[in-house]
Amino acid sequence: MSGAGAAERDHVDGSGIRVAIVTGQWHETIAGGLLAGAQREVQRLGATAQVVPVPGSFELPVVAKAALESGFDAVVALGVIIRGGTPHFEYVSSAATSGLTTVAIETGKPVGFGVLTLDDEQQGLDRAGLPGSKEDKGAEAAHAAIATAVSLRSLRQLG
Repeated sequence: MSGAGAAERDHVDGSGIRVAIVTGQWHETIAGGLLAGAQREVQRLGATAQVVPVPGSFELPVVAKAALESGFDAVVALGVIIRGGTPHFEYVSSAATSGLTTVAIETGKPVGFGVLTLDDEQQGLDRAGLPGSKEDKGAEAAHAAIATAVSLRSLRQLG
């Protein structure tokens, strides 16, 4: 949802939508910016949220699935993975991405993907929704999750 061709974050009525914001704890400044952006967007759309901290991005899928199975309508998954000198980056990035996709498909509920996979810290600062950031990936992930939950709710009402 960023860069050229990105959709605008239109207002959707998120009232009645319960969101779990599952957030990794690595890279505190960037993670904090993502969380603040997600919380602002949840409030702007009229949804409610509960923050669920996890150690890191690898733990996002299992906790996201538990949150959705416990009754939340959507999850916003936030994490920060910065490339280092070992293959660890690829393993964690792949596991988080495929795990969160699997959670959404298995539960039939939306997972807003706010996991930043970065070459360096500055890329994260530019995307974290902090003062001076170019983008707000936390808000974008929250918007995607809530807008999708609203769409799913509308489909269920039609069926």
